[in-house]
Amino acid sequence: MGNTGRYLTEFLIFISQCGGAVAYLVFIGQNLSSVFKGHGLSLSSFIFLLVPIEIALSWIHSLSSLAPFSIFADICNVLAMAVVLKEDLDKVISGEFRFGDRKAITSSIGGLPFAAGMAVFCFEGFGMTLSLEASMKERGGFASLLAKAFSGITLLYVLFGFSGYMAYGDETKDIITLNLPNNWSTIAVQVGLCLGLAFTFPIMAHPIHEIVEGKLRNSEWLRKVCYKDGENPTLVGKFGTYLSRAILIVVLALLASFVPGFGEFASLVGSTVCALISFVLPAAFHLELFGSSLRFWEKALDYIFLIGGLLFAAHGTYNSIIGF
Repeated sequence: MGNTGRYLTEFLIFISQCGGAVAYLVFIGQNLSSVFKGHGLSLSSFIFLLVPIEIALSWIHSLSSLAPFSIFADICNVLAMAVVLKEDLDKVISGEFRFGDRKAITSSIGGLPFAAGMAVFCFEGFGMTLSLEASMKERGGFASLLAKAFSGITLLYVLFGFSGYMAYGDETKDIITLNLPNNWSTIAVQVGLCLGLAFTFPIMAHPIHEIVEGKLRNSEWLRKVCYKDGENPTLVGKFGTYLSRAILIVVLALLASFVPGFGEFASLVGSTVCALISFVLPAAFHLELFGSSLRFWEKALDYIFLIGGLLFAAHGTYNSIIGF
């Protein structure tokens, strides 16, 4: 599909990563608003308090250099999720649990498009796949590592979501920590998750910076001003890179401050750009490149992904917009 396919892919990855980054900020803002309820600070205030930290982290260019922050974020997330799972199980065991009260399981399928959009959004980091592979010392084992990570994370997502819904039923909020009792353990969980996402945010924003800076480098005028010999950045070029990253973080924070709800927004992103990148584009590119050599069942599978992805994107988008 040539340049058209490349530009379309870059555009969708850019939008999906922006959507994921905005969702991170909304999640952090809503949790901090819950922790510091009564202090007179709005959701937007908490989001913009993060901006200086995220700008500083965005100035770290190498994914390898961000690894310590990612490890710390993973530790925070695992500990927080363990506490949430414990609270969910305690709620299920001690409460009057009945399957009949869980309408999403027993009767209603109206929420499936919303849930499917959320499920696709949970894997919005696929835009990082090539960057992560490029940053590895031993790239040969990347496929195996990716498969193991994907399987483990999927299992964890299913367990986490199922236990939360079993505990709170139809009263389950889009951010499960907002269902927890107002005590010190809940505050610790919320702060831990906020720290985890705050330190994961620069990794989410990495493809955004790469795409923007790649487009800027393609400008002949900017290459003359900002780069020596067309490759090594000048002092002006380095300053411009830092400035562009700071501006992007501020823009993302502005967008996050206008998002009405985390769940609806995440489902919208998952149903649109994430679905197109996950199902539609791979199938379309596979047909374009190998269509003449594919067997019937292989073509049929590609068309199922292509048409199904488009229908899912259209229906999911409609449901998400209605939800707003």
